[in-house]
Amino acid sequence: MPPANLVYTTSGAIKVTPHIRRQFARPLKPAQRSAHTVTPDDLKDLLRHVKYPGFSRDIVSFGLVRAAALIDGTARVALQITTADPQVPQQLRHDIEALLRGKPGVREIMVDIAVAAPKAALRPVTTAATAGPGAPAAGAPLKDVRTIIAVASGKGGVGKSTVAVNLACALARVLAAQGRKGVGLMDCDIHGPSVPLMMGLAGQRPGLLAEQQMLVPLEAFDVKVMSMGLLITEETPVVWRGPMVTSAIRNFIQNVLWGELEILVVDLPPGTGDAQLTLAQTLPLNGALIVTTPQMAATQVATRGGTMFNQVNVPILGVAENMSWFEDAAGTRVALFGEGGGARTAEQLGTTLLGQIPLFPEIRAGGDAGRPIVVAQPGHPASIAFLELAKAVLAKLISAQA
Repeated sequence: MPPANLVYTTSGAIKVTPHIRRQFARPLKPAQRSAHTVTPDDLKDLLRHVKYPGFSRDIVSFGLVRAAALIDGTARVALQITTADPQVPQQLRHDIEALLRGKPGVREIMVDIAVAAPKAALRPVTTAATAGPGAPAAGAPLKDVRTIIAVASGKGGVGKSTVAVNLACALARVLAAQGRKGVGLMDCDIHGPSVPLMMGLAGQRPGLLAEQQMLVPLEAFDVKVMSMGLLITEETPVVWRGPMVTSAIRNFIQNVLWGELEILVVDLPPGTGDAQLTLAQTLPLNGALIVTTPQMAATQVATRGGTMFNQVNVPILGVAENMSWFEDAAGTRVALFGEGGGARTAEQLGTTLLGQIPLFPEIRAGGDAGRPIVVAQPGHPASIAFLELAKAVLAKLISAQA
């Protein structure tokens, strides 16, 4: 690993002197300023495009940038990172230089990276989208997963897990019709894992590859499933503090043998706490689907939840409005929870309303029976709505990758 306090430049490594450090705080003289000069704020905004290697979050939102300034045509950036991988500072230097090279007023680039050894380093997470040619399987449990999306909500009670389960089953059907397969469902709702019940897997246990110390997901309706509910008894409460929750999620990420998947759907717990941040910072998420119900009490919180993904640079695929209306026996629609909440949430987040799911007793009955309505009654109006949502999600993913 290179020495901690070095200034990396395109010409090599130069030791940081106190004189150089003082220059970070030295203001520019009026004669040095111009309309095209990059300011420290401009530099930080630019640095938001530099992702920490192996993560979906940028170095600014991670709080790794100690200083950034343009002095006499030299862009100086100081980072403080914690890593045991000697390639990380080299990659960051390369990415920063590539980003700033050619910017107005920048003639030279100097990057100061102070490196501290971690107490316990995380294994890098690799997916099929980020793995290089011939990448090894060791330390890359998601290397064969092409796309990962999160299903999230700002509050509980909006049917997020019901949407996640039926969305996963609908995605499996849509992909199968295209001659493709491979859908996974990871239940990260640690405190209230309901996915095993709704997928008909309650009481079952995942397999274990003892030699590799890897869990093997269960499978139902062409969807691979892993949940905390598969590892504990139904009567066991999960009374954990934040660090234990994040540890469990990391275990799901690093110790589950998912195999080849076109898409992994991650059911997040409601809110914007440790679980959501851990996932957003650890997995290279391709996007997040925000679930809400139409009433204002849900949409306001859903908007805050969506804003969290914006802050950690996870694209929002769109909004799914659940329980949009109830349809009586005569076919009359009744807006039990109001109207327009999903569209307003999408507008506030600068995204699209991807689907509206009606409220039918059959949806609840399918979940209780362990046969999601998409599987049990594929021709039902609710099933059709979930299929249309799945197609809209796939279309957004395709357009984002184009």
